[in-house]
Amino acid sequence: MQLGPGKTEYLARARADLRMGVPVVLRDGSALAIVAAAETCDADRLKALQATGLDLHLVISSRRADTLKARVYDGDLARVKVPHDAPLSWVQAVADPADDLRTPMKGPLTSAREGKADTHRAALLLVKSARLLPAALVMKLPAEALDPALTVLEVADITAHLKEASPLHKVVSARLPLEVSEAGRLHIWRPEDGGEEHYAIEIGSPSRGEPVLSRLHSACFTGDILGSLKCDCGPQLRAALAQMGAAGAGVLLYLNQEGRGIGLANKMRAYALQDQGFDTVEANHRLGFEDDERDFRIGADILRNMGFGAVRLLTNNPAKIDMMKSCDIDVVERVPLKVGEGTHNRAYLATKAAKSGHLL
Repeated sequence: MQLGPGKTEYLARARADLRMGVPVVLRDGSALAIVAAAETCDADRLKALQATGLDLHLVISSRRADTLKARVYDGDLARVKVPHDAPLSWVQAVADPADDLRTPMKGPLTSAREGKADTHRAALLLVKSARLLPAALVMKLPAEALDPALTVLEVADITAHLKEASPLHKVVSARLPLEVSEAGRLHIWRPEDGGEEHYAIEIGSPSRGEPVLSRLHSACFTGDILGSLKCDCGPQLRAALAQMGAAGAGVLLYLNQEGRGIGLANKMRAYALQDQGFDTVEANHRLGFEDDERDFRIGADILRNMGFGAVRLLTNNPAKIDMMKSCDIDVVERVPLKVGEGTHNRAYLATKAAKSGHLL
């Protein structure tokens, strides 16, 4: 009888550990490495790592390294050597761009260039998947120093699991009368990897044999709930539902990928950087993220599981169209959704058009 955790459960456990500041161990063959999230590591754990006298690296993405002018020898990341006497504030200053303008000189930063970076790359993927700043402390660990209380993951398992979309399972659906249509129904989908649930709002009884009016809408707490004027998300959500209500049928997929997939806390960090004068893409890069970290395959999976193979997609984003097509969802028509522009988000929308290719 197998009652213990499997690979997927260990991955979820590792994410939770890192969010609480507890290190995890990555194994690549016989090689072991201890990994701590730079954002949640405390001073005592940092001192314990430094006290070993072993080489300690702070792994950052190439985006963050470019901002810091740190040498990138591994393509998509840099392994910055942590001085043996570096305080926690040094680690946090390299990981978090909040004070970059006040103290722009973080260095000298020395990047490692010897050896493989597979474990470091897996560590960065793992920390990002936990919705933390993409920066991880990594130190090779002698086998005799392994703490049996720490979660141990295989590097190959992390890479394989995090690059594939987690299978989704329907939890429940129920009738939900809405302002735009009394014939509403809410479906809840849960991923196997312990990640956030996603929702499908079905209006009416759309035919599975015809293209359905649909929208992939990423959760936006600030726009959808609070009515933020910094984006057009809230107006787009309400306009899409209104169009589906008027048409008598449609499916809106509400995907919990806040802040283009970086999470609400990191989105607020990006907003703070925008207050310093950086646009939305520049802010993401300074944090160490790509322009857009969302996984639109989730939406395609839900549509397919609901029996839809073709859509009329309510979007201004060509990337959504390309992803739907690559996932065998036929996009027969792009339906523009140009609403919500105002004084506070005009520059933001212009940046989306200029740098992300949105059709505005």
